[in-house]
Formats: sequence, structure tokens, C-alpha cells
Amino acid sequence: MENPKIIQGGMGIAVSSWSLARAVSLCGQLGVISGTALDVVFCRRLQLGDPGGQMRLAVDHFPMPEMAERVWNRYFVDGGKQDDQPFKSKPNFSNKDIQALLELTILANFCEVFLAKLGHAGQVGINLLEKIQLPTVPSLFGAMLAGVDYVLMGAGIPRNIPGYLDKLAELEQVELKFDVHGALAGEENRVKFAPKKFTAEGVTSLKRPKFLAIVSSSTLALSLSKKSSGKVDGFIVEGKTAGGHNAPPRGGLRIDERGEPIYGPRDEADLSEFRAIGLPFWLAGSYADPCKLEEAIAEGAEGIQVGTAFAFCEESGMDAQYKHQIIEKCLGDDVSVFTDALASPTGFPFKVVLLEDSLSAAAVYEERERICDLGYLRQAYREEDGKVGFRCPAEPVEDYLRKGGALEDTVGRKCVCNGLMATIGLGQIRKDGTTEAPIITAGDDVRNIAKFVPPGKNSYHAADVIHYLLRAAPVHAGVTG
Repeated sequence: MENPKIIQGGMGIAVSSWSLARAVSLCGQLGVISGTALDVVFCRRLQLGDPGGQMRLAVDHFPMPEMAERVWNRYFVDGGKQDDQPFKSKPNFSNKDIQALLELTILANFCEVFLAKLGHAGQVGINLLEKIQLPTVPSLFGAMLAGVDYVLMGAGIPRNIPGYLDKLAELEQVELKFDVHGALAGEENRVKFAPKKFTAEGVTSLKRPKFLAIVSSSTLALSLSKKSSGKVDGFIVEGKTAGGHNAPPRGGLRIDERGEPIYGPRDEADLSEFRAIGLPFWLAGSYADPCKLEEAIAEGAEGIQVGTAFAFCEESGMDAQYKHQIIEKCLGDDVSVFTDALASPTGFPFKVVLLEDSLSAAAVYEERERICDLGYLRQAYREEDGKVGFRCPAEPVEDYLRKGGALEDTVGRKCVCNGLMATIGLGQIRKDGTTEAPIITAGDDVRNIAKFVPPGKNSYHAADVIHYLLRAAPVHAGVTG
């Protein structure tokens, strides 16, 4: 199949849900699911009783039924848990091999891709963050079991991912090397994954998906094209106005009077250098406009990646109340995005929509008791005895300091994991009865989503975005799952 003109961004935790990816793919473009934290998303959907029955449908197609039933029986609550009951927890990823967690992660990623691909021949991708390393290989494997077509990865230097895809496609053991702060010279830390343990009898290979690296500079793109462990099939060139995590400014972090990072000419991608690399590339960051699409193609790009415009459409996984709140703000020209240099425990700038009753509000942030119980953005560190420990700048300060962390690293850090779960309506209920507050990310062009809303309405569909970008007359508005 020819390369898509439009790639839908892989946003947040399950904002880029299977239903959104499917809607985009049905329109002939590349729908992308977010693979981040799908294990916890899946088990919480089951604890809500699997409303709609989509998870059961996907589970019934998993090629290893006994494994699927183990996971199902561990988390499914018939009729759903009580509204005031907390979600049952699951193990966190570490350097220990936990069979039940691997099974959950593989099944969750399989189901999300399976549903996104259901009933059509379009292409579907999965987006993962390089910074979240330990779940990567089982997540990729689960997606590949469902026939995922593309893997997109940024927020780091994903040099090893192409080689992992090669090995997983041939069902060969993968050794994932993960970063450990304070590791001694020559000290390497790895976890092993044996795909044949999770493969049905008679299967000898899987389709190897294409790999697109998300980058902000041609220097990184050139390095990846030459030094990656396997084939890089293209790049998404993401600018500073894109939502989610942004690349830090080159030359060191400087802050303006509003408290946002200052970017300069060095942070602008040199497209002539991307053309010289000779691999397909797409442009991202405030490109949700037909003129921008035409400009991108004129610059030699295959097309564009669009995230924010899809994040607030009916098919996205964002909770409806937040979608409609922000759309109303956009219609009233009253929406604002802040590039928060401190919010994310990764240390990367993170774009946040300013919204009452969310973690963007100082009072909400200050009232929240610090807790790190999901742990996707934890940093591995070397303990004095050589063992690997895990810490997060957003966890309780005394815990972080006890683990050797620096006090200044905790200032302003927000629990992005729990906040993003709340954004999709799966926020944890705490002992005092409160529910985790959301943190909503979007690109700078969120204020422009009003143009997708039909007159007299307060919502729109993924198909509306695509038809607008392609300057096509809508056949119908509302491709749903």
C-alpha cells in the first residue's frame, strides 16, 4: 500500500484508542493507537464489566485461548465494579520477569490493534515512548500478533527498536537493554523476552511492521538511519507546537516570562537534510490545515501527522466531559495551552491544556497526595549494592530523597500516569473517596478545532477532520466502532 498522507497521532494513554484508529483507517489514512499503559487500561476496562463487549470480542480471537482466559478471569468483574470501589491494582514493570504481567500486556496490545483493524483492510499503527522502556517488547509483540502495520516511537533515541522488530518477527529471543542511572562503566542491564513462550503452536513467524522514528532534528534522523539495529522506514518530524512531550530546546533550557521553554532557530528542522537522507518523512506540529498539508508535500514530505484535531473528536478515548468542555472553550475563543517544563517526570517539556479541576490548576495539584502506583515514568537507578531500584520525581518527596534523588527534581512534577488515566475516565479512586484529577495534553493549535465543529453542534468526527484536510466533500460524518 502507498504511504498515507495523514498519520493520526498516538496521543496520551488511550486517547488514541482503537475506535479512533479504526475510524481514521476506514477513511484510508493511518490510524494509530497509543500503546502506553495499555495493560492498566485493559484491566480497568474489564473491571468496569467490559461495557459494549468489545474486549470480549477481541479476547475470543487471541491465538492462545488459555492465556487469554487467565488474564480475563483475573480482572473481569461481571456487571462492573461499584462506582465508589477502587480499581484492582496490577504489578508494575521492573527488571523482574513477572509472567502474569507479560501475559496481560501482550493481550492488551493485541486486543487494541485487533479492534482497530476489525472489518477493513486499512493500515493501523502503534505509538510507544522510548522513555518507557520495560513494557516495550511485550507491547510490540502483542501488537504484532494482531498484525500491526506500523510502529511509531519518539521521546528518546529508539535506536534498538528496529532490531527488536526483526527478532520478534522471527520469534527470536529479545534482550532489551534499559537505562539505569548511576550504572558503572561497562555495566549493562537487560531483560529477556522469549516470544515462543507466548505463541500458538505452528506459528513460525510474524509480519514485521514498518518503523517510523519521531524526531525533532535531522542530526538524530541521520544517526538513526545509519546506526539503528535494523531498518528505519521513515521519520515523523515533530515541531515544538505538537502536543504531549516535546523535545527540550537545543543548547540548554531557558524559560520565558510565562514559565515556558524558549526555543530558537536551532530547534527548527532543516528539511533539506531530511530530503537528503532519502527516507519518507511526515511533518507534525500544527499541521491540521489543507494548506499545511500541501506545503508539507511540496517540501518533499509524504504528508503530515495530526494529533490534537483528532484528540477531541467523538471517536477518541478522551472522556466526553473533557472533550465537550474544551470544545466549548474553543468555540468561545477561551482555551489556552501551557508548555510545562516541570510537569513530566521524564524531564521533557509537556504541553498541558489549562482547565479548571485538572492538574493544570495549582490548587488541584497542591491538594493531591503524592503517590506513584502506576510507575510508567519511573527511572531505574543503581543502588549501593548494585541492585536496580526505581524512583519517580512525582512520588512522595521523602521516598524520592531516600532513593538518592535530588530535591530540585521533585519541584512541580505531576503524576502524568494517573492524570492521563483520569483523562479517559479510568482515574483511580483513593481511600478518601476522591478520584484522580485529569491532565489533558494538546498541541498549540487546539484553539483551531472549532473549525471542525458543524454549525449548531458541539462535537465532530474523525472523518470531518480527514475530509477537511483533503479538501474533500464529506460522504458522511461519523465513522464509529
